[in-house]
Amino acid sequence: MPPQKNKYFADSIFWIEVEKISPNPFQPRRDFDEAKLKDLAESIRMYGVLQPLVVTRREMPKDDGGLIVEYELISGERRLRAARIANLARVPVLVRTAEDSDRIKLELAIIENLQREDINAVDRARAFDRLIKEFNMKHVQVAEKIGKSREYVSNTLRILALPADMLDAVSAGKMSEGHTRPLLMLVDRPQEQAVLFKEITTNKINVREAEMFARRIAQDRARKKDKNDPELEELETMLAGSLGTKVYIEKREKGGKIMIDFFSNADVRSILELLVKGKGETVAADVSASDQAPIDDRSPEEKDKDDNPDLYSLKDFSL
Repeated sequence: MPPQKNKYFADSIFWIEVEKISPNPFQPRRDFDEAKLKDLAESIRMYGVLQPLVVTRREMPKDDGGLIVEYELISGERRLRAARIANLARVPVLVRTAEDSDRIKLELAIIENLQREDINAVDRARAFDRLIKEFNMKHVQVAEKIGKSREYVSNTLRILALPADMLDAVSAGKMSEGHTRPLLMLVDRPQEQAVLFKEITTNKINVREAEMFARRIAQDRARKKDKNDPELEELETMLAGSLGTKVYIEKREKGGKIMIDFFSNADVRSILELLVKGKGETVAADVSASDQAPIDDRSPEEKDKDDNPDLYSLKDFSL
């Protein structure tokens, strides 16, 4: 049992019984990979817990006049869970004073996870939201705590505008954080948003393809605000009916261009076959649909530009 608290109390390491440590009620991370926990437990069996957990110590009076000592976890949830799997009796801990506020506990849990990059985008957004709503922190204050920009915090919070099934897909790794930006572009177009979400999770389209879909919808919406050439609108409808997909005709001062939507290589093959149909030509296209999970196909430079701090900024989608 650790000694009574003093100014050096938080700098000492103690060995505490695992059964006496309760979880952190402010833990922002909801999903824990069981396979990875088992791997960590095996490592702990071999080498022990190499980094102490952080806890608070609470003393509660007993009916007989004695004291019950309990500990509440601040950070180290994965290590505590893995230690239990490994059947450890005690783990090393740093004990902070019990006067630490609930906000401190939440801040420390968030910061530890962020520093380890051990938290998914949805849990991170929800943690920021708790700091703002429960503890009246401003976006800039949250940013200072985690060493990020205010824009990073604000843009991360935008994820929470997505429907629950889309948030669950991000948490479960069924689509990347990069896929959320084009989905957010369609937040006021739920039908189109649902179609794009299905394409991401079912047809495994990558981030670039998802962004193309969102831009097409945005362009289509902007064009409808203007007076279009009725003949071009009719031609768009005819081409869309013939090809079985969205078609956009953009008229310029001299000429213009035709844009055709597709979601897979198989779609391209079908469109090509329709375009040459009746001419006796054979289209030999070496394309195949991917069976892999949807990928974030942006380059590291593009990810840095998009994700920090403007992953969800609408400026990249201006027409």
